[in-house]
Amino acid sequence: MNLIIFGAPGAGKGTQSAHLIETYRIPAIATGDILRAQRRAGTALGDQVKGYMDRGELVPDQLMIDIIQERLQKPDARDGFILDGFPRTVAQARALDEMLTRLGRRIDAVIYLRVSRQVLIDRLAHRYSCRTCDAVYNFTPEQAHSLPRCTVDGGELYQRPDDKPEIVANRIDVFLKHTAPLIDYYNAQHKLENLDGQMVVDDVREDIAHRLTALRKGAGSR
Repeated sequence: MNLIIFGAPGAGKGTQSAHLIETYRIPAIATGDILRAQRRAGTALGDQVKGYMDRGELVPDQLMIDIIQERLQKPDARDGFILDGFPRTVAQARALDEMLTRLGRRIDAVIYLRVSRQVLIDRLAHRYSCRTCDAVYNFTPEQAHSLPRCTVDGGELYQRPDDKPEIVANRIDVFLKHTAPLIDYYNAQHKLENLDGQMVVDDVREDIAHRLTALRKGAGSR
């Protein structure tokens, strides 16, 4: 399956993508992870996007299109993929549709995780990431005084600059202005699956699985 998972920062996209990877054996292509890896490596691309990311702004469309097109043509994405963090605007969605048409592919479903603004702010205020592998953890303010090491690779945990309160508010505003219109765009294509992202993680996972199973059965009967 070719999937998009989207929602505001802190909606749980990475968590649900991890479940989808296991279920469908397809890669999750998280543009944020790609860009952060480029920054850490000190590449020209990393230098280009640093300012945008630190301010919580969107990276220019053409730059993102080029990154995604290159990634989708790698062998592991041949049988399907999960796009996490792209598209973020209707213009990017149109460009993605055009790109996939050229490649003889299409999006099968778009999973939207719906979460209130205050819940998003609360989640991100407690989110910490591994400096080396980008694994994500949530800690209370009390726990944050003495952070453990990453359970994946032992890396140091830290709060990303774009997860700090003043930046978080701007990231959510950017989402509401630029990304929320994607709801109407994909709804018009009858591809949108609008989910309550405030349920507990396992309930969200089960809801996604139920919907995608129904879609696959429907596609098989046509």
